[in-house]
Amino acid sequence: MLVKYGPNKTIVRLVVMLSWPIILLGKRLSSYPVLKHIINPFFKYPHNEVTAVPINVAIAPPDSVSLPVEVLVEVVNRVHTIFILDECICRGLMHCKNHPVTIGCMALGEASLTIHPSHGHRATSEEAIAHINKAAQAGLVANVAHVWIDPVAFFSVPFHKLMFICFCDDCCCLYRKHMKKRGENLNKAYKKLPGVSVVINHDICNGCGVCAEQCFVAAIDMKDGSPVIGSDCKGCGRCVQACPVHAVHMHFEDKSALVKNLVERINAVADIGLQ
Repeated sequence: MLVKYGPNKTIVRLVVMLSWPIILLGKRLSSYPVLKHIINPFFKYPHNEVTAVPINVAIAPPDSVSLPVEVLVEVVNRVHTIFILDECICRGLMHCKNHPVTIGCMALGEASLTIHPSHGHRATSEEAIAHINKAAQAGLVANVAHVWIDPVAFFSVPFHKLMFICFCDDCCCLYRKHMKKRGENLNKAYKKLPGVSVVINHDICNGCGVCAEQCFVAAIDMKDGSPVIGSDCKGCGRCVQACPVHAVHMHFEDKSALVKNLVERINAVADIGLQ
């Protein structure tokens, strides 16, 4: 390679800051007639693939609270190259007051070697696991992402040797903002992890509608005073956190099935050494 590293932290922040309004505008217009045909190719598979892993869920049936964390732990234990960003670029740019700016993304795979050291540091699997646990304790949603904007911003190439695990919020995250009304490809790009389901206990639900209000993709409808989970649910667990009477729960398949599903999804778009 002619250049060992991509751009430093200052340059990447500037690039993201300048592109931020363009990306958000594209997301907002991705469902509009005519415009959607121009915009949606930018969100097309396999160059945009995001899978939610609900490490943020604090209320769940017995023995399943830590399961999503264990799924990510299994993934990072199988990867030889890990880079942890010292800062979340989104929360840093937005001067977030609600969630820790210091919990940044993790880049996995050979292409992460080209990320400039000013962004963070190479990490062991033990450091990566500690970072995941810190994000879970902060109530952040993990998103396993293979998105073209990452190699463009960090110049981390080749793209197929790269995967990110981002730890996202609902106030400042570029992935999760402006998703209530979205185009078809953008909707397909953000997916629920197979083996995860969201259920509502209607015996204790009071019909307040908070879960529907908090759903970032508007996948919960209120019908006759009761919430109904739609097919576009991304399984991020935010509604579980939001419910004031603990009527929303997540159910998970066993750990081996969840790990298998996530590994298969990653391997379909990227080669980061997972087996």
